[in-house]
Amino acid sequence: MNTHQLLILLVIGYIVYSIDKKQNFFPVPIVLVVLGIGLSFIPFFSSVTISKELIFMVFLPALLFTSAYRFPIKNLRKNKWVIGSLGTGGLLLTVAVLGITIFLIGNVFISLSLTASLLVASILAPTDPVSVVSILKNSSSDERIADIVEGESLMNDGTSIVLFTVFLEMYLHHTSFAIGSFVTEFLFVALGGVALGAIFGWLMSKLVHFTHHREYQVMLSIIVAYGSFYIGEGIGVSGVLSTVTAGLMLSYEFGKNIKEAHFRSALNGFWDIVEPSVLAILFLMIGVQSAGYLQFSEWGLALLIFIASVLARYVVLLATVKGIPKWRRSFSVKDATLIAWTGIKGTMSVALLMGLEAENNGSSMLISLTFAAIMLSLVIQSVGVYPLTKKLSK
Repeated sequence: MNTHQLLILLVIGYIVYSIDKKQNFFPVPIVLVVLGIGLSFIPFFSSVTISKELIFMVFLPALLFTSAYRFPIKNLRKNKWVIGSLGTGGLLLTVAVLGITIFLIGNVFISLSLTASLLVASILAPTDPVSVVSILKNSSSDERIADIVEGESLMNDGTSIVLFTVFLEMYLHHTSFAIGSFVTEFLFVALGGVALGAIFGWLMSKLVHFTHHREYQVMLSIIVAYGSFYIGEGIGVSGVLSTVTAGLMLSYEFGKNIKEAHFRSALNGFWDIVEPSVLAILFLMIGVQSAGYLQFSEWGLALLIFIASVLARYVVLLATVKGIPKWRRSFSVKDATLIAWTGIKGTMSVALLMGLEAENNGSSMLISLTFAAIMLSLVIQSVGVYPLTKKLSK
């Protein structure tokens, strides 16, 4: 992608953010993806491609850090057990249920192994609430739901990457699943990422006091966002969890003292511009990239996989919140329905799918099916959040 293409995508994104007046029904990311699909038919944009490396190394650290840094620590404390359960054990169960369902349904249409089915499930497991959190907060009087959806997405990204890595290894090399090695690797990758991020966030909260220049404070935050991610990936732990933890730790340290408010002001001024800029380019590129994969014959199966992903999440979520007496009293079936529906697939799912494509051994049908399911989730679930919230609140 050249500079002219980048600038044009950025201008289009800014225009969409500026004129979109009906985000309740058509969230900005949906408009950007649809526009991206339209741009794919223009020869000028034919060379625009998105890869796992571009998403992971350029876009993701900024988005993860911003989401974590802004997420109120008091909300995390209030819902820590629910968020932790859904982001780890809940996600593992969802992948298992969804993978088996895809295997049973998929073989009615095409030949699909259980390993391939689990691989697809791990790609569809992470959630991306960027297009729905603001809608939830505006359309529902219960902000707890939005907090849980947003907090869960911060947790489940790291879990899904570990699962994807394991299933990808099995898929490419036809190896068997070993629970012992999986648990060991998962704990090392997850806990290592959390520890590294905590160190980065704490150091940033102390180093920021050595300068009164806002531009230097912003520079430090960029180092924390990208440095924690790159170092984490470099030493073999979760860069995603490292960046998320660094953002949360920084928010926690700043929240302990009201005198830190001016630091937040400096960082917010910068990251409030970076986030929509990154999202504009990213979702437009996803739209351009998806167009080539969406021209295939098994849309019926893709729709069934999308429906299965929503139902699997709903079943696991309902079993989780209703299986624990304390949560049973505080979560209704309506709450579970709304949380399940807002588990939208997005940036992380596309990044993992591009990781499968990069191996050059993935079936083109498998990639198309998964991309179609992601697009269906992104469009249908995002558009449906506002009317569903209003209907359930009556």
